[in-house]
Amino acid sequence: MEINPAFQNIKRPNLAPKIPTVIIVGAGIAGLTLGMILERSKIPYAIYERTPRVKPLGSAMFFNATTAKLFKQCGIYDEMMSIAKLTPSINIANENREIEYTLDFSKAADMFGCSGYIVARPKLYELLLRQVPSEKIFFGKKILALQQGGNGALIRCSDGSCTEGDIIVGADGAYSAIRQNLYAQLKKEKKLPASDDVDLPFSTVCLVGQTRPLDHGIFPNLALEPCQFFRILGDNKPYSWTCFTTKQSTVCWMVIQYLDDESRQENDPFRNSEWGPEAANVMCDKVRNFPIISGSESPLTIGDLIDWTPRELISKVLLEEKVFDTWYNCRTVLIGDGQLTDPGVYTQSSTPFNPAGGSGANSAIHDAVALANRLQALPDQPSVKDIEKSFRLYKKERMPWVIESYNSSLIFKTMLEKNLKGKLMRYFSKNMPAWVARRMMIRMSIYQPQIYFLPLIEHHGSVPTARQQSLEDALKAEEKARKQAEKEAERVAKASKMVPATVDSDGHIFP
Repeated sequence: MEINPAFQNIKRPNLAPKIPTVIIVGAGIAGLTLGMILERSKIPYAIYERTPRVKPLGSAMFFNATTAKLFKQCGIYDEMMSIAKLTPSINIANENREIEYTLDFSKAADMFGCSGYIVARPKLYELLLRQVPSEKIFFGKKILALQQGGNGALIRCSDGSCTEGDIIVGADGAYSAIRQNLYAQLKKEKKLPASDDVDLPFSTVCLVGQTRPLDHGIFPNLALEPCQFFRILGDNKPYSWTCFTTKQSTVCWMVIQYLDDESRQENDPFRNSEWGPEAANVMCDKVRNFPIISGSESPLTIGDLIDWTPRELISKVLLEEKVFDTWYNCRTVLIGDGQLTDPGVYTQSSTPFNPAGGSGANSAIHDAVALANRLQALPDQPSVKDIEKSFRLYKKERMPWVIESYNSSLIFKTMLEKNLKGKLMRYFSKNMPAWVARRMMIRMSIYQPQIYFLPLIEHHGSVPTARQQSLEDALKAEEKARKQAEKEAERVAKASKMVPATVDSDGHIFP
C-alpha cells in the first residue's frame, strides 16, 4: 500500500532539515519509557497508541538494580519505591502448600546497589504515563501502514490521519503493526531473512489478574512488610501458578498453562485476540480449585482470588517466544516486543518472554535506554546512513543481553514444566551450590544502563556493573569535543597575542 507516492522516488537531498522528529508507535511500557527519556532530551517526539484508552490490565512486575539507575536519573525512583514492595525471596511450593525451596535475593542491595521489588503493573503504568505530557500522546491511532525513504517517514492511521517524522520507533507489542509493515516491505524487496518470515511459536497460556484491596484478616500475608512471593508447581498437571502481595494490599496472581499439541490447537483461534475477560472465563473455571498460600488457616484457592478480582481486570494471553533478527531498516527501528516476543514478568500486554523468567519488561526498558542514547548522539541533520548506523550500534549493544534474557526465560520455563528436564532443573535449583547461585545473580543484575545526557548515578554495589557501549561512546565523543574546543581556544588566544595592536582614526585600540 502506497501512502505517499512521493516517498517512493526521493529526489530531494538525503537529509532531514532539523533535529530529527521521532514517532513512537505504542504506549506500552517500552513506548512510555522512551517517551519519558526523550522528554528530557533535545529530541522532539510524539506517541501514537492504537487503543482509545489504556486498560489497567496485567498483574505485577519485578524490577531490580538493572533499571534503578534509569529511574533515579528520571527522578521517579522514590515514587516507584513508594508503590512497590521489596522482594527478598521467591518461594517455590507444591500443591500441599509446602515450601520446597526458596530463591534468596536478600544480598542484592549490597552486591548491586539496589534490592529487587514488585510493583503492580497498573501503578507502574500510571507513573510512566505521568512522565509524558498528555499533548504528546495520541490514543485511538491504529497504524495501517508506513512509508519511509531518504527524506522522511510517514504513518497512516485507521481514522484517515497521516503523520510525518524522521524516525519511526515500533514499540507496539508482539503483533507490532510497524514490524508487520516493515517486514512486508523487506519481503517484497527479498531482504527479509527466512527466520523472520514465520508465525510466532507459542507454548503457554497465561491468565492474570489483581484483586481489589483485601482485609489483612482474609489474607494475612498482606500484613507482612516484604512481598510474599509464592510459586506453586502443579502435581501431574500442565500448570504452575503464582501470587504475590503488593503495597496497595492487593494480591497479584498468574496461572500458566503449558500447552501440548492438542491444547495448542484449542487455543490457536485466540492467537490474535485482545487481552480481556472474554477469553478468560473458561480458563478461570478450569483453575478455580488450585491451592494458594495466604497465611490464613482457611485453605484459599485461585478461585478466591478470581472472585476478589474485578472481571474486567482479568485477562488471558498466549505467550509467544522468539527473538527476531531484523530490528531496523532505513528510518524504522523496533524496541521491546517489536524485536523480540516474550511476555515478560507477571505480566504485561506488550512483552512476550516467558513470564516465569521475569525478563520482558526489564528488557524493553533497557532497549529504550540504549536507543535513546544513540538518537541523542545523532547530528542535527542526520542522513539515512547516519540513522541506520545508530540503529546498528543499538542492536549490537542490546542483542547479546536480549538473547541471554531469552535463554534465561526458557530455563525458568523448563524449571516449571512437569517432565524429566523440569525435574532435573528443579532438583538443581533446590540444591544449587552457593557459588553457582551467586554467579547467576551477577549475570542477571550487572547490566545497569544509564542515559548519558542526564546526570549519572554513582554505583554503590560491591559487584562492578557491565560495560554499556552507548554510554562509553557518548562520553568519549564528549571528551573528544571538549579537547578540540580547548585546542581551538588556545589557538585563538595565541593568535590574538601574536597580532600587533592597531589604533584606528578614533583612537580605539584593537588587535
